[in-house]
Amino acid sequence: MMTQHEGIYSKSFDSKMKDAGVNDRMQENIRRCVAFHTFPAPGVLIAAFMVDYALELLGASPDQGLYAICETPKCAPDALQVIAHTTIGNKRLQVLPIGKFAMTVNVGSRDTNAEGVRVYVDPRKLKRFPLIENWYNNSPQYTKGSMEMTLQDDIFRAGRDVLSYERVMVRTSKKPRWKPVTCPKCGEQVPDYLLKDGKCAACGSHAYYEKIS
Repeated sequence: MMTQHEGIYSKSFDSKMKDAGVNDRMQENIRRCVAFHTFPAPGVLIAAFMVDYALELLGASPDQGLYAICETPKCAPDALQVIAHTTIGNKRLQVLPIGKFAMTVNVGSRDTNAEGVRVYVDPRKLKRFPLIENWYNNSPQYTKGSMEMTLQDDIFRAGRDVLSYERVMVRTSKKPRWKPVTCPKCGEQVPDYLLKDGKCAACGSHAYYEKIS
């Protein structure tokens, strides 16, 4: 049985992109982002355009070992991981809970600063696309069930037209040197710089589980 999300990501989904004039490269990027995210959330669709725009502005490609900072944990980090190959695991992606739908991408640098491009959803430009604006602002005028498909159409038609950018200087830092230490409470090893109040975070502020005996 086809799920709701699989139904949205179907042949008609591809047709929507083509009808809106989305180029072949972006269509493939969007498909990859949707597959990774597991469904075509509006945020991941917009973020795909944002990452592509940032790479073009930088004149960079994913194989250059890019770095990125994402200002929201919602949707956008996935597009950065898929398209720019900046991931949590390779330590080239930082996700900051600032609450802005924005991201900064830069090429790696040995200096203490690196030139980058910050791309963001521009509220002024959203005025041209009322449905996207209502969704973005969490307005009660947007109803997910009845408007989701039309919202996709508008996002594909808008593309980069809801985005703005600025050239920025990003502060960089070297990886800290560390040595393993043993947490006195759980007996497991962690890097020394992650101890707080004499114990690891899992035994303190980041405790999230209890052992089952």
